[in-house]
This record gives sequence, structure tokens and C-alpha cells, in this order.
Amino acid sequence: MKIAEAIQYGRTVLVNSDSSDIDSQVLLCHCLKCQTTYLHTWPDKILTDIQRLEFTDLIKQRMDGKPIAHLIGQRGFWSLDLKVTADTLIPRPDTELLVTLALAKLRADMLVIDLGTGTGAIALSLACEKPKAKVLAMDFSLTALNVAKQNAYHHNLNNVIFWQGSWLSAIADNTLDMVVSNPPYIKVDDPHLSQGDVRFEPKSALVSGTDGLEDIRMIIEQAQRCLKLSGWLLVEHGYHQAQQVQQLFLDAGFTKISSHQDFGGNDRVVIGQLTV
Repeated sequence: MKIAEAIQYGRTVLVNSDSSDIDSQVLLCHCLKCQTTYLHTWPDKILTDIQRLEFTDLIKQRMDGKPIAHLIGQRGFWSLDLKVTADTLIPRPDTELLVTLALAKLRADMLVIDLGTGTGAIALSLACEKPKAKVLAMDFSLTALNVAKQNAYHHNLNNVIFWQGSWLSAIADNTLDMVVSNPPYIKVDDPHLSQGDVRFEPKSALVSGTDGLEDIRMIIEQAQRCLKLSGWLLVEHGYHQAQQVQQLFLDAGFTKISSHQDFGGNDRVVIGQLTV
């Protein structure tokens, strides 16, 4: 099987996918350990038997719905390539909005915590951009935390402390300058949980009670106690939850509350400052 034939095979098998061409090329690059330009430069290059078998197996798994990030074991986020496993949420481009907003407020002398760090996507991006800042990466899942540690080691990021815990329950009062989180925010009966990539992701990183706001309520309540005066809270939420989340911020005494849209034009992040 030549490279060009392999790409066409992938397109044909994944015909019902909106991204069959991209998926086919990404999986083939993974098997050949090459960049996409190599595929177009050497279309007549013949795959070895091992490469062919690995590629056709990956295409089959993708046809069954398994996420690309799980098949190749990584996902790009911000400026980092991150290891991804079935124990972590797959980092999404929309979450880069959290990083952008946090960097606009983050100074070198600040202590910032990323709650529910998963792969470490948010924490490591902040640590990479602000090497003098103190970054805590917290997750309740020890297996997820180990993935984040591996990603930090791979990118030689030494200004991150990893901590297993449940949100801010173990954090002392008035100690943090910033809290950033992409918590679970999907309703337990949401039909989207049985569709797409989320079928293969840990439900604990996705589901939050009957209205999807259980964990966000807890984070806001705990952040009120743990943040220093003038500290910032930034929370990602569902596209339809902005008004509810803003009200929760307001009820908890936050000011300078604002809502921000993701790349798709959906409300995605609420930020606020603790001033009382």
C-alpha cells in the first residue's frame, strides 16, 4: 500500500466523517512518525507491513468513534503538545480562551491554581508563558494528575506544583491570587454525553448534577474564601449557562464580572474579581 493509497483508503472508510481527510492524514503521520508535508512529498512511498496493519487498525477504531487524541495519544493545546489518555478530558481549542484571559491578569508574583487540571493544559500553558509565576495544578484524579506531571516533565516546566484534592477544600483562606478552572458543566441527562468524543472521556470530568452547575457553585463558594482581596476567578461553562454563572459570581460578592465568547461566538467564560 502506497501513501496515496492509504490516504484514499482512510477517506473511503471514514466517508461518514466530516473530517475524513484530516483524520486519515493525522493517523498515517502517526504511523509513519512524520509531518503532513512528507505525505504529499512522497505519495508513492510504500508502507511496511507493520505500518499498514497499524494504520488500518487505527482507521477501524476511528470509524467506531474513538477520538483521534486517544488513538495517537496526544493533542495540541496553546503552544504545547500534550499527552492525552482515557483518564483525562481532551483539551479543546475553546479552552485556550481561559489561558488568554488569565494571562491578561497574571503577574510574575502571583499564585494561580488550575482546578481539575486533567492533562495540565491550562496550568502548563500559564507556566510556559509566565515562568516566574507560581502555578498549582490540582485534580481529584491521581491518574489524570500523573498525566499532567508527565506533560510538565516533557516540556521542562519546573514552576508547577501538582496537588491531588477536591477543588479548593484543602486550600488555606486568603492565599490565592487567581483561580482558573474548566470544571464539569454538563447536565447528567444531557443527550450529548452519548455522542462524539465525549463517549470516551471520563464522565467525572464532564457531568455536574441535574443542571450542570453543581461544581461551578462549589468552586465559586470556595474561591470566595481562598482568594486574596482583589483576586480573580475565571471559570469555563456551557454555551447556555453564562447568565446563571454571572449571577452566582454576583451573589458571592464578586465584582468586575464579565462574560467572554469562544472562537465559535458562544459565551464560554465568566471572570470576576473579589473585592469584598
